[in-house]
Amino acid sequence: MSAKNFPVIRRKLLGWYKKNKRDLPWRRTRDPYAIWIAETMLQQTQVKTVLPYYERFLNTFPSVESLARARLERVLRLWSGLGYYRRAENLKTAARQVVRDHGGKLPREYSQLRTLAGIGDYTAGAILSIAFGKNYPAIDGNVRRVLGRLYAIADDPALRDVAIELVRRTQPREFNQALMELGATVCTPRAPNCAACPLKSECLSRSAARPTNHSDGVRAKYFTEVTWPLAIVRCGGKILLHRRAAAALLARLWELPGVEMTRRDGEASALRRQLRDLRVNFAKPRRIGDIRHSITHRRIRAPVYLFDCTALIAAPGPRWRWVPRRRVAHYPVSSMTKKALAVLAAHETRSA
Repeated sequence: MSAKNFPVIRRKLLGWYKKNKRDLPWRRTRDPYAIWIAETMLQQTQVKTVLPYYERFLNTFPSVESLARARLERVLRLWSGLGYYRRAENLKTAARQVVRDHGGKLPREYSQLRTLAGIGDYTAGAILSIAFGKNYPAIDGNVRRVLGRLYAIADDPALRDVAIELVRRTQPREFNQALMELGATVCTPRAPNCAACPLKSECLSRSAARPTNHSDGVRAKYFTEVTWPLAIVRCGGKILLHRRAAAALLARLWELPGVEMTRRDGEASALRRQLRDLRVNFAKPRRIGDIRHSITHRRIRAPVYLFDCTALIAAPGPRWRWVPRRRVAHYPVSSMTKKALAVLAAHETRSA
């Protein structure tokens, strides 16, 4: 591939980025720790979702040392609602590695960064280029899409060669972020705004008159429709929560009892079976609403049932806990549980 247009692409893209970049908090710092937190949160998550979590997380854990010392449950609680919770566990594990093996400083070498929990090729490249100014590519989904269209290539090794060459003789911090920004705001997956692209005259896909709504490098998602009834077991101002296993989906989060079903009948009966270890007779459960939710490849319809019991009984095991309503917010709970408790609050308002 000819490199004669590389200088032109660098110049145009950096000029565009200087005028059009969004003012985001992680772009106002050179702190490697803060940049690491931001890049981890941004994996498979939109900027608008990350913003409040980022500020809150750094206010609570302002340094690698504070994160390394923190209890995992507290880290998960701050992460609650952001999804892909394994990221939070990896951050906690990696923080301990950094304190133990690197004196509390994120390493400046690619090979050392890759030994840290949760840091893959993209995150290592982002930290090295954005925090340390090193000429490493940072190839996320946005960058892969931009370069794939720009040079009409789909082969990952060839795409990486292009990224390495482009970042080799430029300002790596700004350039990598400019590629990401272009992919996030202009060269979007299904409706790219080619007219506003600073690289339109260099883009091989556009000059070849390929459809502008294509999504090179974007894998189609196939969803499974799931019914997942939830039980709100209420007694004396307390709610029964269950903690998921360490190896399960949504690991270690607290949640309302529920069961994933592939058919729509027998929801209340399925929940009764889940609660049989409570050894209590409930009044007839009331269906108080439905919520919709998505987790990985599942599209979930979650009917919410209210189970009232008259006397508080012992929790059926160590992964079960009666929690006062006002204290639920202090637990790392799943997004589905938050939504279901909002349904309960609405139900109680209507019934008052």
